[in-house]
Amino acid sequence: MVAVAAAAAAWLLLWAAACAQREQDFYGFKAVNIRGKLVSLEKYRGSVSLVVNVASECGFTDQHYRALQQLQRDLGPHHFNVLAFPCNQFGQQEPDSNKEIESFARRTYSVSFPMFSKIAVTGTGAHPAFKYLAQTSGKEPTWNFWKYLVAPDGKVVGAWDPTVSVEEIRPQITALVRKLILRKREDL
Repeated sequence: MVAVAAAAAAWLLLWAAACAQREQDFYGFKAVNIRGKLVSLEKYRGSVSLVVNVASECGFTDQHYRALQQLQRDLGPHHFNVLAFPCNQFGQQEPDSNKEIESFARRTYSVSFPMFSKIAVTGTGAHPAFKYLAQTSGKEPTWNFWKYLVAPDGKVVGAWDPTVSVEEIRPQITALVRKLILRKREDL
């Protein structure tokens, strides 16, 4: 009986370790996309991601959505993706439904990057992926349009508040994408 209990305990520890290992980076999480489908962020592993909490009615909306879409157009989708997570926590500036948010972003900015369902990005109800981003970068979102740069291995390599424009961080993003492309060429 003791051996069975010990084996069960060992199995539970292995299972817990496997679960913990799987979420040791950003791509180990899952999120619901803007159309309600559960998506493993694992599908973005191997590419560079810029993870952004977006809002439709913010003073930063126009500048950021235009720049994010241009970045997606220039660098994506094979080596890079903007991953947009609508959030209504700051100034109630994302009050609409997911369907309305998607319609606004696609109609107004011709957004082609992946969008996810509205989530909380701070506090006890924060999505686990954003908790990970905040913990590993040491920077928790305090407003809309926080940007987290995630490397192909799922590790956070940069975080910026909304006062830092997409154009200011573009060189870092481009360098990471260039490095990824060169590494892939070497592997051929």
